[in-house]
Amino acid sequence: MADNERAKYLSSNWRDGIFAGKVVFCTGGAGDICSAQVRALVYLGADACIIGRNVEKTERMARSMAESRPEAKVLGFGAVDVRDYDSLKSAVDRCVKELGGIDFVIAGAAGNFLAPITQLSPKAFRSVIDIDLIGSYHTLKATLSYLERSAAKHRSDGLTTPSKGTGGRIIFVSATLQYRGIPLQTHGCVAKAGIDTLSAQVAIEFGPRGITSNIVAPGPIAETEGVKRLARVEGLDGDLSRIPAGRFGSVKEVADATIFLFADTGSYVNGATVVVDGGSWRTQGVSDSKAFPYPGFLLSRNIDDNAQYTKL
Repeated sequence: MADNERAKYLSSNWRDGIFAGKVVFCTGGAGDICSAQVRALVYLGADACIIGRNVEKTERMARSMAESRPEAKVLGFGAVDVRDYDSLKSAVDRCVKELGGIDFVIAGAAGNFLAPITQLSPKAFRSVIDIDLIGSYHTLKATLSYLERSAAKHRSDGLTTPSKGTGGRIIFVSATLQYRGIPLQTHGCVAKAGIDTLSAQVAIEFGPRGITSNIVAPGPIAETEGVKRLARVEGLDGDLSRIPAGRFGSVKEVADATIFLFADTGSYVNGATVVVDGGSWRTQGVSDSKAFPYPGFLLSRNIDDNAQYTKL
């Protein structure tokens, strides 16, 4: 990867090769944010396995990631649904067989759409819970034994950098919407709140075994599907003044947070949430969105994902 390409995915602070010999397993790895996280880790020495439902997209992304570093090994397994534990476990076992183990896990598979409770069917609500929350739990369960093995090999005393590097770490990709709530996102907020709690429980139960479990919570990240949908609801589509940093974030900044947690810098960070949103969540909630002016759009009879609504 050329220097100008590297700058898109990670900061210049990180030393090359810090993840040499490590393996990262990522669900949702072909997505905008997760692909940047994994690509940065691959650049810094890791091999990787990404999974997704779309075969062509997942395999294409894996090939692209492998070009980040000479001799990098990146597996892309499509037709894997995180809602199906057996399918996911099979992918995990294939990853271990081909790459030798798993040191880091990113649980990033997610689904979302805009809908008020009045138009949110039980099936639609459950689909997001199943992908985001149940899928995160399945990812944890399927990789846990391998994370334990890696953690046992890479204990840190907090004073010296482990000679064999770090391992036994999991990151759950969450969000900030659930902190204060936001219209049209009941399903997403409930799912992400559950993920936050799941991560905390993992930290409590498996911290004594050397595993660290943390949340990375991206906010409005430029050129991602999430910001395309949610910026209108939060009123950020035409006014960035509500973001204290004054701009959208970049996938590189999410990747940097990931590197921090997986590297020696994150050895004593466990059960934490790293919010990457420029301070945006401090101002979110009910907004002055022109697309969805509160409370009128909630009192309308028809609301759809294209911001069309009919006043009473």
